[in-house]
Amino acid sequence: MPRISGIDVPDNKPIRVALRYIYGIGPANAEVILKEANVDGTIRANKLTEDQIAAIVALIDANYVVEGALRRAISQNISRLRDIRCYRGDRHRRGLPVRGQRTRTNARTRKGKRKTVAGKKGVKALK
Repeated sequence: MPRISGIDVPDNKPIRVALRYIYGIGPANAEVILKEANVDGTIRANKLTEDQIAAIVALIDANYVVEGALRRAISQNISRLRDIRCYRGDRHRRGLPVRGQRTRTNARTRKGKRKTVAGKKGVKALK
């Protein structure tokens, strides 16, 4: 497995797909990186030369925040929102959707498994 920017990427996949295994690099960024490095995206990751790998690593290190640094930055941004007690911070704190989605139905991914609440007992009429 070639190591790109300190991450093992799968060697049996095309490099444009293998780059996506790096946290912070998606399809669009992978294409831009390969274009700037003059590397064909269809080449398998294990067929890259050392020069091509070095060019890709240099571009990623110079222009992109990836992996641990990106995770840390996102975590710090969320904790800042929590600390200043803004609306988005409160939504993060409560584990609810942050970007205005409805919660009456759906939102199960953020809210978690349903917590069933017992229904109200009906008053029975005496006969």
